[in-house]
Amino acid sequence: MSDTNSCNCGLAKMKIGKYTVPVLLLAAFFAAGCATSPSLRTDNIPAVKNVDLQKYSGKWYEIARLPVSFEKGLYGVTAVYEIIGANKIRVTNSGYREKDRKFKSVIGRAYVPDQSQTGRLKVSFFRPFYGDYKIILLDEENYSYAVVTSKTKNYLWILSRAPEMDDALFGELSGFAAANGFDTEKLIRVLPQVSK
Repeated sequence: MSDTNSCNCGLAKMKIGKYTVPVLLLAAFFAAGCATSPSLRTDNIPAVKNVDLQKYSGKWYEIARLPVSFEKGLYGVTAVYEIIGANKIRVTNSGYREKDRKFKSVIGRAYVPDQSQTGRLKVSFFRPFYGDYKIILLDEENYSYAVVTSKTKNYLWILSRAPEMDDALFGELSGFAAANGFDTEKLIRVLPQVSK
């Protein structure tokens, strides 16, 4: 999610599309990928190789996540993936912020940089800057759940086609994440969307 409210904190700002973003924030975001400790990187965790993006497209509900500033205070979080052309995917992330009593949505785009590894995507909500989206676990038969990360173990999402997940399955998925070095003690169970 992206907070488009401006801040009066004296930082230089950059206009990206319709968004104004503190330059220092962008610099920190991109430096984080380079300065991350090797133990926090996800290079040694393989992505699911043969993801059928037609089957993966559609609506996913966020069941749990590691804390990230751009989703702070959001519940009822969903991601919708739509194939809109050859190797072009529209991504719409939405969630409800109780503080504002409003639904927030942001639209981005994604593509697969290597067609032999369709579980690795590049996603952007602020073009031309793209981040990593790595599917590390997937119900490859029914596409009913997925575990997704990025370049570092600071990012983790457990997704489901249904707004809620039973505790047994959640335990399996969070156990998989813990076995791969993610700090699952910090996982936030996301409250489902009540109404729109």
